Amino acid sequence: MASVSKFRRLVQEHNDLFTNLSKIEKDIDDALVLLIGSLSSGNKILVCGNGGSAADSQHFAAELIGRFELERRSLPAIALTTDTSALTAIGNDYGFSSVFARQLEGLGNKADTLVGISTSGNSKNVILAVEAAKKKGIHTIGVLGNDGGELASLVDVPVIVPHSVTARIQEAHIFIIHFWCARIERELFSSSSND
Repeated sequence: MASVSKFRRLVQEHNDLFTNLSKIEKDIDDALVLLIGSLSSGNKILVCGNGGSAADSQHFAAELIGRFELERRSLPAIALTTDTSALTAIGNDYGFSSVFARQLEGLGNKADTLVGISTSGNSKNVILAVEAAKKKGIHTIGVLGNDGGELASLVDVPVIVPHSVTARIQEAHIFIIHFWCARIERELFSSSSND
């Protein structure tokens, strides 16, 4: 019986968080404007994060490159977490904190958008990627948790999930990413984008 009550408690914790996501709706929408702006002007989305956030980075890029719900052309997106040769070479030669910034220097262009995902908001390699992006005129979005950490004040648009439990934050992050994917497709490819 204890496992059932724990399960129900986690479901309630999840539901409470998702009910509170409406409090950050403006930030989610502001970030969406940057994403659509980059894509509609022929630029790309770059995404990075560590651990579960690395998986979310890859998930986001895959939904844009492939498709989410609509049959449409591929959209330019790169997860900076996937090239093991680049990651290990940069990590070996420059240190792990530079693995995203160094790739961004070579792959990023002005008016692209970088999405840095960090549940703590304090991932050093994401912070350095944001700093590198700013030097190149790349828009920056932070998909964050807790109080947003250091990244909250560095990015153009911080999207801070109001929770302290990493698993709940990650559940909200993937929901937000899915929302963005759906809206991007509707805005760029659907004749009726009001749904």
